[in-house]
Amino acid sequence: MTVRVLLADDQALLRQAFRTLFDTADDLTVVGEAADGREAVSLTRELHPDVVVMDIRMPDVDGLTATAEICADAELQATRILILTTYETDEHVAQALRAGASGFIGKGIGAAELLDAVRTIADGETLLSPAATRALIARFLATPADNAPAHRPEQLDALTPREREMVALVATGLSNQEIAERMYLSPFTVRAHVQRAMTKLQARDRAQLVVIAYQSGLAYGANGGMDQSS
Repeated sequence: MTVRVLLADDQALLRQAFRTLFDTADDLTVVGEAADGREAVSLTRELHPDVVVMDIRMPDVDGLTATAEICADAELQATRILILTTYETDEHVAQALRAGASGFIGKGIGAAELLDAVRTIADGETLLSPAATRALIARFLATPADNAPAHRPEQLDALTPREREMVALVATGLSNQEIAERMYLSPFTVRAHVQRAMTKLQARDRAQLVVIAYQSGLAYGANGGMDQSS
């Protein structure tokens, strides 16, 4: 399956460089380019790309505002947002996750890493560095923003004990493979548990699952003793 990508960046030269890069991949294709957030939202509604590679600093409407608008549109639930920016601040990462972005990476990333990042996002996964983002998520997402609804602990009652364990481990930034190794389970079993948890909590992707885990307090038990039973 070919992943359809929309590029949103106010620098035309950079957009061209990204398009050239994506053209080298048989499984990725650029379907449109936007020079600001407003155009990004408009083109996303028109083209329904699988992934929007979104800059933050753009004129008129910035990337975070555009991300929030896209993620709030029920007709665009299949579209994932990858924030690609020079400004890798803790607050920007937190705002991007709250807005609904599925990943956040810096423009210093290598070409192969960028292609893999888009593939990862398109596959429904998220890009949350276990080391770099754990602290900022705990700091900024434990207390939701005024315009972001909090997730209360009782909302986790629908989860089974195993699903709660999986959500807590996802919140530490572990991949399905890493969780499988820690819990002595197959990656397929872990993926199934995570997907069921996402469905029950109405999380659009793993990034939102992390937000829910911290806002509900579940993530703070992630480093505690997990049992090995299935």
